[in-house]
This record gives sequence, structure tokens and C-alpha cells, in this order.
Amino acid sequence: MPSSTYLKELFDLSGKTAVVIGGTGELCGTIALGLARAGAEVVLGGRIPEKAEARLKSIESHGGKGYFVPVDVTSAKSLQNMLDTVLEKSGQVDILVNGAGTNSATPFLDVTEEEFQRIIDTNMTAVFRACQVFGEYFIRQSQPASIINVGSISGLNPLSRVFTYSMSKAAVHNLTRNLAREWGDKDIRVNTLVPGFFPAEQNRKILDESRVLEILRHTPASRFGNSEELIGAALLLCSPAGSFITGTEMIVDGGFNAMSI
Repeated sequence: MPSSTYLKELFDLSGKTAVVIGGTGELCGTIALGLARAGAEVVLGGRIPEKAEARLKSIESHGGKGYFVPVDVTSAKSLQNMLDTVLEKSGQVDILVNGAGTNSATPFLDVTEEEFQRIIDTNMTAVFRACQVFGEYFIRQSQPASIINVGSISGLNPLSRVFTYSMSKAAVHNLTRNLAREWGDKDIRVNTLVPGFFPAEQNRKILDESRVLEILRHTPASRFGNSEELIGAALLLCSPAGSFITGTEMIVDGGFNAMSI
């Protein structure tokens, strides 16, 4: 068998439908592009149609296909409506990527109840809701499925300045492991994709010069990640190549988590 054919069999997503919540953003948008290039029909879930339009043009220019469905991740009804829309248009869902997120660099004692709840609702509760809505569908269909919850390196280790964000991501990591245990015998795989430091819209406001220097000193690769470098890990977690991987944290961080002093 030619090597190209073998690799295609391992990572081919042809005939699959992937819902990427947060797919209008920078990191998950790139992941969506990778899934589309591997053959999946990609559904971008988000709030801003203009961002989705730009991402879909990129997907189509690479020979992929997809469409946009607006969703409010803080609403279970909105998530259910999204699932219903996708089933009506595509007939199935095989892959769910939970990647919506928000952040703030507010000092701990200045975090308000409103800010705390906003971050928790978007980063943690939304993942919980989406896993309920789509998980119930996967179980009802009795079909193999893959859920990728996007965590954070700050969900594994304390990270200054982003207290609520870190809490929310730590909860996502824990939820992933619990669901992997709960649904393992149903062939529903649940994993956490853990990016290190990838400059994106939601974190640029906290990456001042001193912060950048601190991060790079703690990263053996001595640089930030490029969003394209998340694609390989995402493909592994939702393709036949990763059929026995569940409940794990796939860390893509240039060695940041391996560093101590």
C-alpha cells in the first residue's frame, strides 16, 4: 500500500460532519480549516456572520466545504437549535469541537461577579451544555463520535492575571475526563486539546512586553505557537488514527508544561 494511501486511511474525515463551536475565531477557525481539508463538512458556530464568511472563503479556497450556524453558547436552547439545523442540512454530526472562549486580565480582588459569571458561562458552562445537547444525540444514534473540548495550559498549572479563565479551563479538563469515563463503552471519545501560548484575539490584550518575555523564557521552543500547529493534534483526536484515545489532554505548547525552572 502506498504511504499516501495509508496516511489518508488513518486521517481521512470524508463523509463526516464536524461542528466547530467557536469556529469563527482564530484558533478554532484554523482547526476547522484543517478538518475540512481532511474531508469533513465543517459547520462553524459563532456569533458574527462576517467572521464566518471570511473563514468559509478560506475553507472553500482549499477545496473544503462548510457553512455557518449562529449560536449563543450560553443558551441550551440555542445549542439545540444549532444541532437541529445541522441535522436538517447535513443529516448527521460526527465530531464536536467546543472552542468558544473569553478572557480577562483583571486583578483577582477586582474581579466582579458579572465578569466572573460571564467568563464561567462562556468557557465552562457552555461546554457542559454543548456536551449534553450533542452527547444525547450521539448516544441516541448509537454511532461513533468524537468530542474535542479546547482547554488551556492555564487549566493545568496556575497562571497569573487570568484567574477566572484558569478556573474555567480546569473545569473543562475535569469534565472531559468524566465524560470519557461515562461514554467510553458507547464509542464516544472525549478529549481535551490544550494549546499553550498562541497569540489570538482574546489574549493579545494581556500579552504586554514583560508578559511575552516571561512566557518565552518558560517555553523550551522559545517562541509562540502558530494556529496551524494545532491541526495535527485535532486531526489525531477525531480521526481513525486516534480511535483508542479518550480522556486525554493533548498538549501543544512548545514544551511550556514540561518546564519547571
